Amino acid sequence: MRIRFTKMHGAGNDFVVLDETRGRLGLHADQYRFLADRHFGVGADQILTVRPSTGPGVDFEYVIHNADGGEVEQCGNGARCFFQYVREHGLTDKAALRVHTAAGVIAPAMEPDGRVTVDMGAPVFEPARVPFDAAGLSPQGESLVGPWKLALGTEADSPTVELAVLSMGNPHAVQRVDDVDSAPVAAQGPLIEHHPRFPNRVNAGFLQVLDRRHVKLRVYERGAGETLACGTGACAAVVGGIQQGWLDSPVDVQTRGGLLTIAWDGPGQPVRMTGPAQTVFEGEIDIPA
Repeated sequence: MRIRFTKMHGAGNDFVVLDETRGRLGLHADQYRFLADRHFGVGADQILTVRPSTGPGVDFEYVIHNADGGEVEQCGNGARCFFQYVREHGLTDKAALRVHTAAGVIAPAMEPDGRVTVDMGAPVFEPARVPFDAAGLSPQGESLVGPWKLALGTEADSPTVELAVLSMGNPHAVQRVDDVDSAPVAAQGPLIEHHPRFPNRVNAGFLQVLDRRHVKLRVYERGAGETLACGTGACAAVVGGIQQGWLDSPVDVQTRGGLLTIAWDGPGQPVRMTGPAQTVFEGEIDIPA
């Protein structure tokens, strides 16, 4: 089967975007993995699918598959690329949209400087809703995000980390580090992602605070490994930092792929993420059955 695709990125977090507004392609997990493969396919951190509105008050549906072929709830950098895609391809001329995702409705909008702002909804802190199994644990602080102390193994010399735990429509666990460039992302990222306390796995963030409005961030994403940027990860890191008294909104988040700006007014309020969205190229590819 031959399909058309668009390659895009948001701050280096890269995507293959598919248009299903005129009919479903019917792809399965192996085919999503093929598209994401950087040697045999197109190459991407996630596959984004544009679908028609699911009902009144919603402009489109937005479906996300990770590089491992699994469907996930949310992707912030992808939301900006989704918005740019539907405008560039003449599917809408609106400057602001309401888009249905597996995590709920998000609201991307165009800024005067060409960047895109996405209302990512309010963060979720209740452990059971993240989901995070906190049974038998006590938080190390009094903030809504913990932090929670977890051992990353059963051996006596296994590392122990303190993690701010929350959901931005998908689960995140963020630790503060002194130097993000030397942080043990490759070693600890998979251990945190697959920790048994996170039944749906988790995105592992490594946060360096530069000052109260500037941070650096690396994220080891569920099903994708470390990416150049993670929009929901940036939101989670800033919310966690504000909750623990380290940061003041808005915060500039420097990722390895670019700059994101995150604003949050406190519990119960939505997180607003602003950043770039760019088309790289378009093409066609034969998908194996």
